[in-house]
Amino acid sequence: MADLIKEVVENVVQGVLKEILKKSGLNGPTRRKKRKASASTATRAKTTRKPAKRTTRAAKPAKKQVSRRRTAAKRSVQKRR
Repeated sequence: MADLIKEVVENVVQGVLKEILKKSGLNGPTRRKKRKASASTATRAKTTRKPAKRTTRAAKPAKKQVSRRRTAAKRSVQKRR
């Protein structure tokens, strides 16, 4: 009887830990970021550019902030949380 209770408790604890740790790995780079990073490193290795010279310009007024709709990828990530 004690073994049965011990086994049930262990299974419940394992299930809870698995559930808690399941969502912890979502902070890595997205597919888009990985693709962008690999593409930029490939092109950077080939070319060496001089930094552009900075010229002074008249300051532009700040743009009005506009609310943006989430992209489909961002919505799916939001839904997973």
